[in-house]
Amino acid sequence: MKKIIASFSVIVLLFVLAACGGSNEKTSGKDRSWENVEKAKTLTVATSGTLFPSSYYNDQNELTGYDIDVIKEVAKRLDLKVEFKEYNVDGQITSVAKGESDLAANDFSLTGERKKKFLLSSPIKYSFDSMIVRKSDDSGIASLEDLKGKKAAGEPNTNYMKIAEKYGATLVTYDNATNDQYLTDVANGRTDVILNDYYLQKMSVNALPDIPVKILEDVYFNVNSTGFLMKKESTSLNEKINATLKEMSKDGTLKKISETYFQTDVSVEPKEKIEESVSAE
Repeated sequence: MKKIIASFSVIVLLFVLAACGGSNEKTSGKDRSWENVEKAKTLTVATSGTLFPSSYYNDQNELTGYDIDVIKEVAKRLDLKVEFKEYNVDGQITSVAKGESDLAANDFSLTGERKKKFLLSSPIKYSFDSMIVRKSDDSGIASLEDLKGKKAAGEPNTNYMKIAEKYGATLVTYDNATNDQYLTDVANGRTDVILNDYYLQKMSVNALPDIPVKILEDVYFNVNSTGFLMKKESTSLNEKINATLKEMSKDGTLKKISETYFQTDVSVEPKEKIEESVSAE
């Protein structure tokens, strides 16, 4: 009789452990992105430190920029510290994918393959794409079709470089280079063109007026928006950030930060009519 009772006790114990194990497994599948950040009291952010005016170092050697100031304000309102980690574009994406960073703040849009693995916060910047060319001869470019045979500069695997390649350009890749290097290489003929965001290019050209390059006028394409890049599973963190961005938009903070860096409000959709849409696929 004792043996039967003992055996029954073991069976009951195993049943309880199995039930607990099933409950833990279910819990482990829950999105804890916000819970983990809140517990650590720190938001870990991947960025470049070389993308003016979104993420760069000022004359006091301080990391600053539009994306940097916006995410700092978001963290402040959520009672969090911010820890920045610097990588090139591929490194930022990898850092987020591996969970080494909670998000990436570096003028990110969401296109192509990224949509399968990542999500983007509410937009903090609306814009469109343009091309930087030499002042003297427009680098021989008057349309996207003229990219064929030209040397396009940029970081590898970006949407801009994929578009350039699609139109027949030869790709010249850089690893987290600064804007003056990019612009100087176009000016001296090492490269011919840079495809990128219009507002970023406008600020770069204005900040370095002695380099003889310009934005190619009226050759604009791909209306887009950018935000903070997170893993697809980080829905609770995304919701917290979006709610904070909504507050910042409503009270004028986003507009104020935007005008500091762009001299215009990029947190609202642009007035320019951009009808051309170009896919990198």
